[in-house]
Amino acid sequence: MLVSRQSAMEASRSPKPFQRLKKRHSATVICPPPLLPLRMAELRPGMENERAGVVRDTMLQNHLILKPELGKTRSRCSRLPGSDFVYGLTLRGTDGGVPEAIGHWNSVKPISKATKELPRDFVAMNRGAVVAGLVTTKEHYRYRQTHDIRRPEDDKRHFKRDPPRLPDAMTYGMPPRPSTPIIDVFQHKYKELWMEGQRAAAEARHKGKQKIRQRGKVYETYSTVLKKYKQPMQPDPLWHLPHFEKVGRHLDTFPSQGDREKAFKVHQSEAGVRCGIFAQGIYTSS
Repeated sequence: MLVSRQSAMEASRSPKPFQRLKKRHSATVICPPPLLPLRMAELRPGMENERAGVVRDTMLQNHLILKPELGKTRSRCSRLPGSDFVYGLTLRGTDGGVPEAIGHWNSVKPISKATKELPRDFVAMNRGAVVAGLVTTKEHYRYRQTHDIRRPEDDKRHFKRDPPRLPDAMTYGMPPRPSTPIIDVFQHKYKELWMEGQRAAAEARHKGKQKIRQRGKVYETYSTVLKKYKQPMQPDPLWHLPHFEKVGRHLDTFPSQGDREKAFKVHQSEAGVRCGIFAQGIYTSS
């Protein structure tokens, strides 16, 4: 029993004959070679960059001529170095690296805040010089050298350095527009609202025109037309041949001379409200 256990342990420690070893990456995989631009020898029939006629490798190094291949990453027209190339400036560590950081505690020294020199108060110095009786420029200059007045720190004439405290719930800018309900877009609700507004506007315009017409309309009557009518002036009689003036009329439809004069008098009074050249038509106010 002991022998069998020992033999089993030795068999488990020995490598299996058909067991594959773990594949290790080569140096070319870890550090790939430089990326070169596309060349004519790499083109195959059916590719996007296949050309007919005289073709040069320099044509594939122009980004305006090179076309991207379907299902592949876009190739560059310039030569790119491999992964062992470091872009930028290489800085060598001078602080000792990790060992020095672990072995020593480099504490940051606090920086003392420099006291800011307050600005000079020229208004107070000029006022003091005038009160002292100094008027010339040299006297003012000497007075400022001996009487150096500074502005107070809490000067209310200027804005403070710290901005005013604003509420936390305050929102800057304009509020966002409410979202459009998609169901109203599908049902053409905005179109119906626009059509209703157009109908209401057209009806309002129509009612306004009717009111204007009714307000400005004046009904003409027989008396108002006669008041507006102006009696035409009697024109001078036309010249006739003397031997035709004594010739009487051959047809007379009036029973008497009085009826004739009465009819012509009525005709002249109504001439202004009748239609026609001879004012014998219907009334114009009908």
